[in-house]
Formats: sequence, structure tokens, C-alpha cells
Amino acid sequence: MGWVTAGDYEVALDEGKVVCRNATGRRLKSVPAKLADDPAVVGLRQLVEWLERHERQCLSDVERWMVRSLPVPLAVLTRVWPDPAWRSVLRDLVVTGADGEVAGFLRDADPERGLGLVDLDGDTVRVAPDLVRLPHPVLLEDLAELREFAVELGVEQRAQQLFREVWHRPAGLDAEAASVEEYAGGAFKELRFLHGRVTQLGHRVRGGYAVCSAWEDGRAVEARVWVGDYDGYEETETGPLMWTDAAGRVLKLGRVGPVAWSEGMRMAAGLYAGRDIEDEERAA
Repeated sequence: MGWVTAGDYEVALDEGKVVCRNATGRRLKSVPAKLADDPAVVGLRQLVEWLERHERQCLSDVERWMVRSLPVPLAVLTRVWPDPAWRSVLRDLVVTGADGEVAGFLRDADPERGLGLVDLDGDTVRVAPDLVRLPHPVLLEDLAELREFAVELGVEQRAQQLFREVWHRPAGLDAEAASVEEYAGGAFKELRFLHGRVTQLGHRVRGGYAVCSAWEDGRAVEARVWVGDYDGYEETETGPLMWTDAAGRVLKLGRVGPVAWSEGMRMAAGLYAGRDIEDEERAA
């Protein structure tokens, strides 16, 4: 964007930062302190904050589409594509067809020509589906090969898709069991530390549980890990992982779909990884 007058100086945005130059046109190392309350400087800094919030929201929305298996209308993608924040998040995501087969990596979205994709042969192709599918990586067959091909193409996904951690339901699982104990018992010196860990990982605490939501076959499923709801300075530990339906009923493990399973295990593992290792070492 262009330069804006601020007193005897001019200010502008450059790569997300407010920059300043003097009357001779020499760019300064920093914005002078006396300009801190200048309306032009304040306005630009507020714009920077808004742009950062906008970028975070774009990323959050796209990851939600993926985790909840929500097909996106083509018209929505072509409408938001000109926005650099949306484009940087959407670019290079894997798009699949209605049959679940990989169509390619997203490179363009145009209202007249549809989507521009790089297919698995490395060729650029155009498709115009009514609904665009951005699948969760656990649903992608040959994920390891796709990851290798993405590296060869120089793909860098801002939204975690190909390189998101995935967990597959193990063979021989007790389908009648109601919880997974693998990541239970992670000790934290204070409850507030564990709650902070939940927030840091992008999840919510409700009723003493860390929760994350997914969609399987058009129905809502929620993964839950008990983290505690008492005094924030009390010791606590992670509980077992379980899944519930939209009515809050606990699901048997055999009824948990692949996306909900992967996202629940990802949350539980992330919480457990923040446990107090020192106490474990002393106990050992």
C-alpha cells in the first residue's frame, strides 16, 4: 500500500509491519515514539491486528472444513480466492472427487474456469465440481506416497492436512470398550497448566473435559478427555479418552469413525505430551 502522512513523516505497511520514512524519503529503522498516538500510525497498527486475526480465522475455518468433512461449494472458494489470506491457506491442499479419489493439489480457483489442480502426474488440470472436498488425511489412501510427492512438488500447506498426525484404529481393538487408556494418567502439578495446554492445542474445556468435535457420516461426534474442574492450583492428571454422540451418550469404540478416532487420539496424545516428566523420573 502507499505511504500515509503522519506529522512530518510518512508511514506505510510492509510485510505486516508499520514502517516510517522522513521528509527526505529516507526509511527509518523504527517508527519514532512521538508518532505512537498519531491517527495514521494507530490506524495502521489496528489494520495489522485485524489482518492477523483474519488470517487466523481463515486457517481455523479451513481446518474445520477438513476435520468435519464439510464439502465446500465451488462458488465459496472462487469468491474468497482473491484474498491473500484465504489463498495462502487453501493453496496446495489435496482435493478429492466424490468417489474419494485424489484429484490433485489446489493451485487456483476461478469463477469462469473452476479449480486449477496439479494432478498426481504433475500436470495442471481444470475441474469444476459443485462441491469441493478437502479430506482429512486419515481418509487418504497411500498417505505416505502423497507426502513424498508433495515434497517433490515443493508443497507447503499452511493448513495441516498431509502432514497432520493421524491415528488409525488398531486391529484387535475391543469394539465393546468405552474408552482408551493409553494417554491417561499424565500428571500436571497444577490444573491451570493442563487447561492452558488444552487451549494451546486449539481445544476447549467444558464441564471438566477437554473436547474436540468431528463429523462422521453426517453426524457429530465429540472426543473427550477428563482434565478436572476444581481449584486451578490443585494437582491433576489426564483421564481416559472417550467419544460421545450429539446427545452426550458415550460411544463404544467400535462405533467411532476414522476421523473422530484420529482427532481424539491426536488431542489425547498432545495433552499427555505436556505432562510433568520430572515427577515421573523421580518416581522411577
